[in-house]
Amino acid sequence: MVAKLAREHRPKLIVAGASAYPREIFHGRFREIADEVGAKLFVDMAHYAGLVAAGLHDNPIPVADFVTTTTHKTLRGPRGGMVLTRKENEKTLNSRVFPGLQGGPLMHVIAGKAVCFAEALHPSFREYSQAVIDNAKVLADGLLAGDLSLVSGGTDNHLMLVDVTPTGIGGKIAEHVLDVCHITVNKNMIPFDERKPMDPSGIRVGTPALTTRGMGVDEMRQVARWILDALRHPEDKSTQERIRGEVAELCQQFPAPVDVQTSSCTQQ
Repeated sequence: MVAKLAREHRPKLIVAGASAYPREIFHGRFREIADEVGAKLFVDMAHYAGLVAAGLHDNPIPVADFVTTTTHKTLRGPRGGMVLTRKENEKTLNSRVFPGLQGGPLMHVIAGKAVCFAEALHPSFREYSQAVIDNAKVLADGLLAGDLSLVSGGTDNHLMLVDVTPTGIGGKIAEHVLDVCHITVNKNMIPFDERKPMDPSGIRVGTPALTTRGMGVDEMRQVARWILDALRHPEDKSTQERIRGEVAELCQQFPAPVDVQTSSCTQQ
């Protein structure tokens, strides 16, 4: 369809990438289409950049004219962004970024990005990224086993897009109910969604944060059971309270990484 639309409209720029797509994107095919119609190719890999860095997802950099990414999400760094391009675009791109768009640099965030990139070069980052994918597949299988519908039927990456329609509620209520249970997801539209964007049919669920805390496939199976239980009983306060307590117990077993050094201040 992209090829058909490109031939029909002859665009100057083709945009690829996604924020809620659970399958691997093969950027070479977009390059072929762009070349056929004389277009530039722009890829946003923000959500799956960490998987690209780990060599576990198709890399857009060799084929795209421009690549954008954040430095958080699967890359697991501080909030920030990057634009990558070819040498011939450098002067034009820099002139558009500053002056104009870029504000004052935050040196602590720049330092955080350096640490992020150093971590992504280490073999352990590939192991982490593979665990993210493995956890996502197990979580997806658990939700499918509970008769929830997943867009595309599963996942190849770090996330899944869940159609909560079988539970009789929409994504807005599903997000709220899970939030009450201390399980953080976000409401999300699904393809051909007949509901409104602020109360769509789906939720988006990902595994990078839990994987970073050290959780594995056994914990993902438990998380799937909690999600199913909560969505099947959206008005049951006792169920929500029980799940919230169990979630807290699990989190105590896998504490979030913290700086061992502490500081204190005196309030005047």
